[in-house]
Amino acid sequence: MRKKIAAGNWKMNTTFDGGKQLISEIIAGMAANPPEQTSEEMLVVLGTPFITLKKAANLVKNQPQIKIAAQNCYSEEKGAYTGEISVEMIKSTGAEFIIIGHSERREYFNESFEMLAKKVDLTLKYGLTPIFCCGEKLETREAGAHFDLVKRQVEGSLFHLNAEEISKVVIAYEPVWAIGTGVTASPAQAQEMHAFIRKTIADKYGKVLADNITILYGGSVGAKNAEELFSQPDVDGGLVGGASLKAEDFVTIINSFD
Repeated sequence: MRKKIAAGNWKMNTTFDGGKQLISEIIAGMAANPPEQTSEEMLVVLGTPFITLKKAANLVKNQPQIKIAAQNCYSEEKGAYTGEISVEMIKSTGAEFIIIGHSERREYFNESFEMLAKKVDLTLKYGLTPIFCCGEKLETREAGAHFDLVKRQVEGSLFHLNAEEISKVVIAYEPVWAIGTGVTASPAQAQEMHAFIRKTIADKYGKVLADNITILYGGSVGAKNAEELFSQPDVDGGLVGGASLKAEDFVTIINSFD
């Protein structure tokens, strides 16, 4: 059975002390309202800024259901790349996941399919889990080209992997038109794209493998809509933005799985 995940992407928010406080509040909230699922069935992943990774990993080391993610990594292993962060550096903090290919990275930093493939490869090489993002802008959806774009994103950055490698990848579908806008894809729209992504993987790697890959929805997930979104058969959780910065809301989202 594929694992459910409630992942928070803090983006460029929180200070070092503010991040510590937020994690402490999430831990306390989960203690007061424990998830029904075990750590084998569902994980909470906190995507903190780089400055917080080491402290975050220490804070959750006795919380088997909570893992830490970096929000990005560089596409080279090491070298003269001033200001960049390597996968090996991220691993040394205790983080276990890396968010790769978020729509903001694709748009603002022009990250190509090839660059993202290299990031995925390095993440897997160092034994970490990639959360690979894909999704379309509003104009692409309105043109009816959203399935084609998402398929090209998945194929272009993941389909060089063998079956064992891709089975370790988490995919996050993020309709860009629903990020930070307050507009959310309907549960039916989310399910339609998640099922399409799963079929795309099944066509290359087989149905058994595809049925075991976790696919998250990332587009204005909040405390009020998480339960309905997560109830869809191919939606395995969420990559949550703004609501992950509010401990009470995020704990509600964590407890939104059937």
